[in-house]
Amino acid sequence: MNCINFDQKFEQYMGVWMKNNAEKYKNNMDVIEGMMPDVYMEFLAKPATWLGGKAPQDYFGQFDDAAELVSWLCEYERRGVPVPDLLLDRIGELGDAAEVPLLALLDDDAAPDAAVMTAISLLREIESTAPMQRYIERIAALEEPDERADMYAESLQSMGDAVVAPILSALPAAGEPGRDIFADILSNFPGEEASFQLLMERFERCDDRRALFASYLAKYGDDRALPALRRAAEDPHVNYLDFVEISSAIEALGGERPAEREFAGDPYYESLKHV
Repeated sequence: MNCINFDQKFEQYMGVWMKNNAEKYKNNMDVIEGMMPDVYMEFLAKPATWLGGKAPQDYFGQFDDAAELVSWLCEYERRGVPVPDLLLDRIGELGDAAEVPLLALLDDDAAPDAAVMTAISLLREIESTAPMQRYIERIAALEEPDERADMYAESLQSMGDAVVAPILSALPAAGEPGRDIFADILSNFPGEEASFQLLMERFERCDDRRALFASYLAKYGDDRALPALRRAAEDPHVNYLDFVEISSAIEALGGERPAEREFAGDPYYESLKHV
């Protein structure tokens, strides 16, 4: 296929527009920059010879084969040509018809990484729950956190509480990075004892991230976490930022905010004190 560089075409269109309108706007770049959204909309709506007379906004609308459009997405990435938003919009418009080729892209080890990331975003956009188990299994198998896992987590969270039972089933086999991510997701869906126990485990085991897991416990909303939070707030080695977040969690769960403490010499405290 011909991977048309729509960004380059718009730059060319914009260059001509600026040349034709420089005198009108007296070369006032602030005014000209403010006009750019309108110029872009004009570009999208204007029939173009380089598209056989089609307007850019209508070009991908003539294609209904979702598998073909997804293959174009990959080809754009392979060739290093910016993927047109118009192409992504069209794949999203096809909705359920795009689900199967997007799922296939998730499992294609030869696909460009950027294309796979885009497929994750598009599946979320069309509200597909089909990749739920894939995402859970891949998070459970993580040895180190990565950007793709973050996107899996965002997608799982968007699927609602239907993810809770499958995640809890995957917990026994999950590594430490996976347990951290699952704790983040499950903190949004209170009610399961196993979820609460996971959140407590992460808070009590991960001393270097107590502030993070304290915020998860606050969001989860189970006041049984209060004794552990109070102990952490009283820890003589707790740093200032952790103390602030833990104190906020205690307050969010209905407990009395711990008394202020002296943190002289704490690098976090000293840096904030001088702001």
